[in-house]
Amino acid sequence: MRGRKPELRAIEGGLSTVPRAPSWLPEEAKDEWRRVLPSLIQRRILTDTDMATVESYCLAVGTIRRCQITIAREGDTVETNTGSKRHPAFQTLGQMMTEMRRLAAELGLTPASRNKAGKTPDGEAGYDAYADLGI
Repeated sequence: MRGRKPELRAIEGGLSTVPRAPSWLPEEAKDEWRRVLPSLIQRRILTDTDMATVESYCLAVGTIRRCQITIAREGDTVETNTGSKRHPAFQTLGQMMTEMRRLAAELGLTPASRNKAGKTPDGEAGYDAYADLGI
């Protein structure tokens, strides 16, 4: 989805407790689940129908971690019959990083996505109506 994403707001009927991570998620993905779900639940922005997006985000993060571990263990390059080549895990790593960033923005897990509502209206704390003018 390109352009400005909708502002995330508390949802009536949003989940109020952290669900257990699905058993099929790899351990690295479960670690991410345990790290981000409490914050998302506290903000009351998730419903049952959003959990597939959360699962996909956690799976992408877990895959990134496993790729990085593989590259660290096996090295940046692999020897083939035609010479040294970049480790194949780099392709998966790049694809998952792109997907993770997209899903993180959808879930409001990035600084930009949390602040995308823009400036607060006049009269609210933190807003300076003259900031753009340099006064």
